[in-house]
Amino acid sequence: MLERKQIFSLGAATQTFGIILRTELYNECVSFYRDTLGLPVWYEKSSLVCLRFGDGYLMIETGGMKRPERKSDTENPTMLRFNVEDVATTAAALVEKGVAVEVKAFDWGTVGTFVDPDGNACELKNADDPFFNPPD
Repeated sequence: MLERKQIFSLGAATQTFGIILRTELYNECVSFYRDTLGLPVWYEKSSLVCLRFGDGYLMIETGGMKRPERKSDTENPTMLRFNVEDVATTAAALVEKGVAVEVKAFDWGTVGTFVDPDGNACELKNADDPFFNPPD
């Protein structure tokens, strides 16, 4: 009798998902994500800070490059997405903290785009999207 080989799944094996964000303006980016956006600190080590990011983490390190405006998609094809209950309310709260947010409505949902001090794109998205809340 042939034994069936067990199929490996990295998704099933992963205990915590994380994103590493390399920055040039390290202190400014740590302050932005920790203080302005309010991501709680998980732990800190020499030249890196790990923040809670939903069920995962956002690790901020040195070694990136800054841009005075949003980086192009070729410079940084990744965007950090924050699914929130109300994009307009959350965008208004960020604006009060000095963050410029551009809110746009599409047929697939509402987004609010902003950048961190290094020019990395971040985006708010309405969490009531049926894709994120499949029917029971």
